[in-house]
Amino acid sequence: MKLDSYWLDTAPPLLSACEGPVDGGADVVVIGAGFTGLSAAQALGKRGASVTVLDAGRIGGGASGRNGGQVNTGVAQDFVALAAQLGMERARACYRAFADAVDTVERLIREENIDCDYLATGKLKLASKPHHVAHLEKTAALIRREVDTNIELLDRERIRDEVQSESFYGGLLQRHGGQMHMGKFTVGLADAAVRHGAKLYEHAAVSAIVKDGAGYRITTTRGEVRARQVLIATGPSRHGPFGWYRRRLAPVGSFIVVTEPLAPELLARVLPKRRAYTTTRLMHNYFRVTPDARLLFGGRARFTASERPSDAKSGRILQEGLAAMFPALANARIDYCWGGLVDMSADRLPHAGQHDGVYFSMGYSGHGTQMSTHMGQVMADVMDGREARNPWRESEWPAIPGHTGKPWFLPLVGTYYRIKDIFY
Repeated sequence: MKLDSYWLDTAPPLLSACEGPVDGGADVVVIGAGFTGLSAAQALGKRGASVTVLDAGRIGGGASGRNGGQVNTGVAQDFVALAAQLGMERARACYRAFADAVDTVERLIREENIDCDYLATGKLKLASKPHHVAHLEKTAALIRREVDTNIELLDRERIRDEVQSESFYGGLLQRHGGQMHMGKFTVGLADAAVRHGAKLYEHAAVSAIVKDGAGYRITTTRGEVRARQVLIATGPSRHGPFGWYRRRLAPVGSFIVVTEPLAPELLARVLPKRRAYTTTRLMHNYFRVTPDARLLFGGRARFTASERPSDAKSGRILQEGLAAMFPALANARIDYCWGGLVDMSADRLPHAGQHDGVYFSMGYSGHGTQMSTHMGQVMADVMDGREARNPWRESEWPAIPGHTGKPWFLPLVGTYYRIKDIFY
């Protein structure tokens, strides 16, 4: 079993990163070479800006290359709760922003000819307990009435046509969305950014961002670069001069296992529709079939940061959960196990704008595949003077109380969620 991301391990080689020192100047420096940073570099370069992208590690090596590979409409929060929290007008705007984000991913794949095994099969949210069905019915009625008619409730009998498991009692199908190979999409998006003139630097950790006349001087482990504008797209970075952002994000671990390749007839019986799936538990699971016929199965597993010993422990928990949910796959060998950090905001919504003159976009809270890609395009517009394009421009973003950057509270949150899952 490899303690590595399946997406990164099976991606084609990235040939577009720059060798040599970071130096010179650019119109824009983007810090973070995940989907937000690469998408922004593609959009900015396409309109003629010179762009330098810096990453402390491997391009796409953070959350962008370590997630479940789902590209779906739907906010991180329950829509009923979101409407109660924000009011219906803002809740509709949030939902539509995520629908727009799916469109953005599909457009970039098409326009840049990115080969990433994209499948537009939608998402099915599965009721893990009988009484969860009633809440899905309430949610579906509100979504259908207010914002999206292209959804459908499935009863338990129809769920059996979708998923061969006795673990579920109904489901909510949202058809707008799909799934893709994260590593291939990363390489394709990086290549697109370079075609439009961007320079990409790996292993160039940023240690300082200093105001310098009309622009900024950015110091990295590979040299210095000056820029007129800076976009921070780091997510929950635990290093560098990003303390203001760290105090506003909880870096929650999410863990994934991937099986050996499975027999086509077995997969056709267990998951015939090949959708993206997620469950209704607070300590939820998500799963899908990979392009080479493996089952990817993920979830919170443990409320802790992602590190190799922790990943292995979480992998064993996930393997047990997979076997319980799908007895037909109980003996499947696990080939990959890894973890990643979700940049969870307190309100579980993205946040983007400016702080001290520097632009930022992050806080995708587990729905970053589509939203991060979309916000890269949006922030290119915002940095070009079109601030109204930012759907999160009016959101306040206070620090998490008691959070100084190290998420000491995660075990307590995990215990709370486990207890609540028993009674909810």
